[in-house]
Amino acid sequence: MFRTRLISGIVLVALAVILMTTGGMLLYCVTAGISLIGMFELYRVMKIEKKPLGLAGYLACASYYGIVWFEGERYVTLLAIAALMLLMTIYVFTFPQYTTEQVTTAFFGIFYLGIMLSYLYQVREMPDGRYLAWLIFLSSWGCDTCAYCAGMLFGKHKLAPVLSPKKSVEGAVGGVAGAALLGFLFASVFGEQMAEVQNPQAACAIACAIAAVISQIGDLAASAIKRNHDVKDYGNLIPGHGGVLDRFDSMIFTAPAIYFAVTFLR
Repeated sequence: MFRTRLISGIVLVALAVILMTTGGMLLYCVTAGISLIGMFELYRVMKIEKKPLGLAGYLACASYYGIVWFEGERYVTLLAIAALMLLMTIYVFTFPQYTTEQVTTAFFGIFYLGIMLSYLYQVREMPDGRYLAWLIFLSSWGCDTCAYCAGMLFGKHKLAPVLSPKKSVEGAVGGVAGAALLGFLFASVFGEQMAEVQNPQAACAIACAIAAVISQIGDLAASAIKRNHDVKDYGNLIPGHGGVLDRFDSMIFTAPAIYFAVTFLR
């Protein structure tokens, strides 16, 4: 199992390097694909993945990515209202086929997997995005690794005993500190090439620290959904890691966190 997980991890890192280096249409399409797969996994938990309610969610997500591509961000609120109206229309005219929880999950999935994860592409498209996009991975995967190591060495106080008994407060603090250090070191190497970020070492360290805190919330949130519905993994798309939601749960939160943190910090 460890070997499978390690190989998958190496492949994921290699793909991340290719995607972040290339950017553009390739990253846009892959990000949209990951969002839709993640929505499918979430909707499958609620048993709406192939039903009209789920199809409406996929349509809204695809429409949102069209807005992102054509830089029509002013239409996002309109899209959200239209999506909610469509979902409620389906709910009303098929009553009692769906529960209220299924409807709210369908709407939630559009934001959770569609809008939030899209910031992986949007950070890459920012000025200096070819460098700043790596902060998403440093604050997500870097935080996971540092939190694991710190927890193994110093962990004594449970962070969320019921939800995730193995996570500790010391591990969480270590993850944040580790992510901040990684951001600082990254900026020490590439900071001079960032044209629009003043004091890149401080900006990247603070951005990674902020995103690392939020990253751990994202991880626990995905776990909470699984526990509520007695699901072990969201899928088996990634050998040794599970589904898209199992591997990208923290990145869903770090991508928008890095986008807005860098926007304000620079």
